[in-house]
Amino acid sequence: MGRKENRKNNEIRPIKIIRHYLPNTHASCLISFGKTIVLCTAKSEAKRPEFLFGTNKGWVTAEYAMIPGSTIDRKARERFGKADSRSLEIQRLVGRCLRAVCDLQLLGERSIWIDCEVLNADGGTRTASITGAFVALVDCIQELKNNGVQFKVEPIKGIAAACSVGIVNGKPLLDLAYEEDSRAEMDMNVCANHKKEIIEVQATSESSNPITQETFNSLLNLALEGTSQITQIQRDELKDIDFLPR
Repeated sequence: MGRKENRKNNEIRPIKIIRHYLPNTHASCLISFGKTIVLCTAKSEAKRPEFLFGTNKGWVTAEYAMIPGSTIDRKARERFGKADSRSLEIQRLVGRCLRAVCDLQLLGERSIWIDCEVLNADGGTRTASITGAFVALVDCIQELKNNGVQFKVEPIKGIAAACSVGIVNGKPLLDLAYEEDSRAEMDMNVCANHKKEIIEVQATSESSNPITQETFNSLLNLALEGTSQITQIQRDELKDIDFLPR
């Protein structure tokens, strides 16, 4: 059985990015990986976590949530500010990936809050969140500059993009939709920068059979081809930004 929309095994889903989606935040974008849709926003505050006092460093952090209607069965709303374990894991992942491409010393004494709200889930919500969150982060930096903030050196030092891979029916597939991810014998999420340098890898064998190093390496290479394609899409959408690294 082939993939939906006659997608090739090494082909990513159509990606769309709409920047400046909301008016009441410093930066926002609506991103879709196929039918997965995530709203990413960014807001800067002139304060930092207590553990950074005296360091002259800034901070980038993220929160992640799925709205109740994002899944086929209603997703219970996370109340009283308490995220479930999966949301906590993903928002920490998003924060780590963004901090890996941002020089916190150059950012100055401020925090940038990234919020990722999943509006529709069809696999790859964390990879879409990372990719969209980076776009929102860049636009937030640009908004700071537009409002008179001067950076001695641009704080963005890399481009963060993420993509999933997996083995389904014995075949390696790039950018899994939910129907594929739910049947995967092994799946992996990879975040990398614009140089194909790895920021983070999450890999799990879902079957009773562990995978070989050879299989792992081939899947990793496939994922990096995906992140490279996604990085080019990010560049195309951010073509008006003059401080993206080459």
